[in-house]
Amino acid sequence: MQQGWVALLSKELQRRGTDISVINASISGDTTQGGLTRLPKLLQQHKPALVIIELGGNDGLRGTPIKRIKQNLQRMIQLCREVGSDIILAGMQIPPNYGRKYTQSFRELFPTLAENDKTLLIPFLLQQVVDKQGMMQADGIHPTVAAQPLIVAEALPVLDQWLKTQTP
Repeated sequence: MQQGWVALLSKELQRRGTDISVINASISGDTTQGGLTRLPKLLQQHKPALVIIELGGNDGLRGTPIKRIKQNLQRMIQLCREVGSDIILAGMQIPPNYGRKYTQSFRELFPTLAENDKTLLIPFLLQQVVDKQGMMQADGIHPTVAAQPLIVAEALPVLDQWLKTQTP
């Protein structure tokens, strides 16, 4: 999707004159288990300097146990580290469908993982769009095309933080 946040991020990096190639390996509706299954081949194929892990939302919407989501994300972080890739973890939040305890545990999962595994963190990728009129689709879960630039704006400061560590 050329209007999606990843494509827009790639365009922004090109506009800035960086020589970074952005590869969008996401699959709509994917879970942490699906991402974990696909990741080893993708790491071998692309040998990325940086991986942005933006998974978990669909797990949360399905009520997947937090422990399993955490294990899958930790394993992805470990696989990235094994091939020398840095990681940015993109945090997500979910509606309270499964109760306050599950929702809170899900929300805390991303910052806790980032702290424990020493990764960079986008605290909540949809922070700038989740409660703004016209930025979420009718389902209240997925962002609209109009929201995509704001998602890039949420991700860029963390990506810039990583980029500063890459220049001599």
